[in-house]
Amino acid sequence: MVHLVGSLRKELADCLSTSKVLVVGAGGIGCELLKNLVLTGFKNIEVIDLDTIDVSNLNRQFLFQKKHVGKSKAQVAKESALQFCPSANITAYHDSIMNPDYNVEFFRKFVLVMNALDNRAARNHVNRMCLAADIPLIESGTAGYLGQVTVIKKGMTECYECQPKPTQKTFPGCTIRNTPSEPIHCIVWAKYLFNQLFGEEDADQEVSPDTADPEAAWNPEETAARATASEKDGDIKRISTKEWARSTGYDPIKLFNKLFKDDIMYLLTMDKLWKKRKAPIPLDWQQLENNLEQEQHTPGLGLKDQQVLGVWGYCKLFQQSVETLRSQLQEKGEGAELVWDKDDPPAMDFVTSAANLRMHIFSMNMKSRFDVKSMAGNIIPAIATTNAVIAGLIVLEGLKILSGELESCRTIFLNKCPNLRKKLLVPCVLDPPSANCYVCASKPEVTVKLNVHKTAVLTLQDRILKERFGMVAPDVQIEDGKGTILISSEEGETEANNSKFLGDFGIRNGSRLQADDFLQDYTLLITVLHTEELERDVEFEVVGEAPDKAPPPQSNKEEVNSITNGNKDSAQPSTSSKAPSEDDDIMIVDSDEDEGASSSAAVAAAVGTKRKHSDAGTGETSTKRPRTDQSSAAAAPTDDDDDIIALD
Repeated sequence: MVHLVGSLRKELADCLSTSKVLVVGAGGIGCELLKNLVLTGFKNIEVIDLDTIDVSNLNRQFLFQKKHVGKSKAQVAKESALQFCPSANITAYHDSIMNPDYNVEFFRKFVLVMNALDNRAARNHVNRMCLAADIPLIESGTAGYLGQVTVIKKGMTECYECQPKPTQKTFPGCTIRNTPSEPIHCIVWAKYLFNQLFGEEDADQEVSPDTADPEAAWNPEETAARATASEKDGDIKRISTKEWARSTGYDPIKLFNKLFKDDIMYLLTMDKLWKKRKAPIPLDWQQLENNLEQEQHTPGLGLKDQQVLGVWGYCKLFQQSVETLRSQLQEKGEGAELVWDKDDPPAMDFVTSAANLRMHIFSMNMKSRFDVKSMAGNIIPAIATTNAVIAGLIVLEGLKILSGELESCRTIFLNKCPNLRKKLLVPCVLDPPSANCYVCASKPEVTVKLNVHKTAVLTLQDRILKERFGMVAPDVQIEDGKGTILISSEEGETEANNSKFLGDFGIRNGSRLQADDFLQDYTLLITVLHTEELERDVEFEVVGEAPDKAPPPQSNKEEVNSITNGNKDSAQPSTSSKAPSEDDDIMIVDSDEDEGASSSAAVAAAVGTKRKHSDAGTGETSTKRPRTDQSSAAAAPTDDDDDIIALD
């Protein structure tokens, strides 16, 4: 007769009480997971999270209360979980999992690692540490009503990096500055404008008309005089946006006329831009004020944030937000800067009003504050119940692993709508490791195409090794027979090389570099392919990867969207509060469809067609894993509700 302890076999219950597990992340999924673990019978748990508790967390991270705001998530989660099971032994770390203290030996003391992370950089790192330590990893993610849990085991399953992940879509500067055609372009412009006026100025986030736009092909010296300015202070030939704004005392009306009248009139002088486009229509504050009677906004039904104001309504909102932000700057003192935060009302009001005014100028339908916030924060609304379901599935997969039943583990997708078999949860068999994976292959190798005469050593270190290939502290040696050290993780040792180009070290077409990351116990061989034919603004390409193309069709497999949960590849490498738009239950969305749709609408569209299924953010397709029950797929090969969404 089977002896049960609660709902578990005694042998398994005993195993839980002695097994040491690591939870990485104590946010939306992490809180639910920690609670589930102690209630299931896990006694030895370590949890790590760098973040602190924010008021916005309280609607879904139920281990936290208002009195905890500002405190360590990991520490408070530990204290709250102990109230469910005071006998549990929980260790909390308020730290980044990418700290060198958490090395391979640290990971080897666990029998199981469970991820509840908010960004890809940290996910990549934990994936590599678990591979190096040969410890099973349960990866998870949620986005709105969608969720996914999968198991990663060295040599048995795909690792987290076996399949390339789509990168966040970016937009050309000339599109943002000169020829916006979608609401998202105007929202990005408004966020740039906030930083240029009130935050940290960035030359790559300029908002003035782009006179170097190759499409314009005009002579600015001849036509600049045609753009008349209503204020001397509004001369577009300013050196610094912030400096000019300060010279006006952050006068909202002067700012308005400069941004929405003078700059637009200047754009109109670029005749060639408007031959096949509808030309923008400048706005004038005085004229709008005089016509106020003609455009009274009638409040609509529904929540205030979901109403779309009239042009004058956004003019007044712009004025109010500028005055509030100006006061905040003055209170902070000379040289102070503000940081844009989607949860800061004046900052959100500024972006909402500025973006909508620009949409109107370029003949787009204006958007509600709710829609602007969704796109500006790159988020899908967090759903507490989704986190709870996914956390429960993580524990169930963990029980299989501890029972020695790894072969019965599955990738499980939580769908928004039931399929024809009335199932919301769809299990799929785990795929084997990819032979071409540059992480878990026996000898990881990649070929990188770049211009050795234009690529600096610092670019190789930061953009290629750290950002693209997920290394934390790389050491690079040239395989030139001399063992030349190009990059050292020891501070200051190779700093003099940073500004030099790869070609200065004899690196040429066909050269090989050995990149080691001792923290991750990871070595990558890089073959350099020299080229002078890269597209404009492209620093390098990884040969064999084409994120803008669909993979070849595969027999007996369905296909699935790949939607990224968390920040882009260059995200903060931790569950860090330094990235205010991130959380473990949000998703970056840059829709290729009508950018007027909210991010939630983008995801709804993503659950549309089957087969060659395009990603909401990049247009990239990816392969759906085969199901354990193929009859469901065969029964309805074209049913939209039967789709599976793969989350990061």
